This record gives sequence, C-alpha cells and structure tokens, in this order.
Amino acid sequence: MKLWELFTLAIALSMDAFAVSLCKGLSMKKAGLKEGAICGAWFGGFQALMPLIGFFLGSLFAAAIEAVDHWVAFGLLLLIGLNMLKEAFEKKCDCESHDADLSVKTMFVMAIATSIDAAAVGISLAMAGNTNIYAAIALIGAVTFILCAVGVKIGNIFGRRFEKKAQAAGGIILILLGTKILLEHLGVIG
Repeated sequence: MKLWELFTLAIALSMDAFAVSLCKGLSMKKAGLKEGAICGAWFGGFQALMPLIGFFLGSLFAAAIEAVDHWVAFGLLLLIGLNMLKEAFEKKCDCESHDADLSVKTMFVMAIATSIDAAAVGISLAMAGNTNIYAAIALIGAVTFILCAVGVKIGNIFGRRFEKKAQAAGGIILILLGTKILLEHLGVIG
C-alpha cells in the first residue's frame, strides 16, 4: 500500500475511537492535555496493536487462501465499513454510555471495543500483500493518538456535533479501500 492509502486507512480506523474521545470530552468539566494524552495513548496503542495481531494471523493463512485473498480483504473492509455506517445513522447517541472515567479498567475495555475492527483490517492487509506492517501500525497508532487527544478537547468544547459524521466518514473510507483492493486484484484498475 502507498503512504497516502495507509494514512487514509489510519484515519478511517481511528473514527470509532475519535467518536468515543469526543464523548469523553463532552462528559468532562474541563479537558486538558493530560486527559487527551490518556485517551490518545490507550486508543492509539490498541489501534496499533490489533492490526499487528490480525496481520500475523492473516499471514499464517495467506498461502492457503491466496486465490481468494482479495475477496476476503474486500469482504472484511466492506462489513466493517457498513457496520460503521449503520452505527452512524442509528438514532441513539452513544455519548450517554461514555463517562469521564479514565481508569485503567474503563479505558482498557473501551480501547479493546474500538479496536476489534482493526484486527480484521490487519488480516485484510496480510491478504492484500505489499504492505509494510510496521509502518502501517506506526501510522495507525500515531494518527489515532493525535485524533483522540484532539477529540477529547473538541468534545469538551463542541459536544456531539461530530460523532456521527466521523463514524460515517470512517465507514465510507473503509468500503472504498476494500473496493480498491478488489478492483486492483481483478485487474480493473492499476
């Protein structure tokens, strides 16, 4: 994958964690650098770790499913993207379920919950081939850290305005990346 594709993927993957960070900021009386850094570190760390795990799992099975690997990558990204879009257009607001608690227990559970899809993306990266996984996870982790740290502050200032839009944008980006992988492997685009 090219650098701009990895950057786009990193932004898309970070949208769930960004939405939770907005909610965290919303529920805080005052959000500073410390609170932003805590959210950024938890979410960024897990968004980097999960694709690495997925990549190595996908690499174990890559040879066995090489003939259909592009379909697997497309299918996983499509499902994740559609789920993000579904969540973005649901009527309920998630912010009520996220309080200002930044304890290890709370942040661990939230970091796992927002990064499960990143493991599936890691599998997709293994299937797509030609990806430097270490550059990918470094970029995913850094982008997520920055967006989540900023998201806490934005949530503290502006509230719920951006949560659903961020999730929808992330879903669309993942669907487009999956489609691109499929079309490249089918020889439709170069």
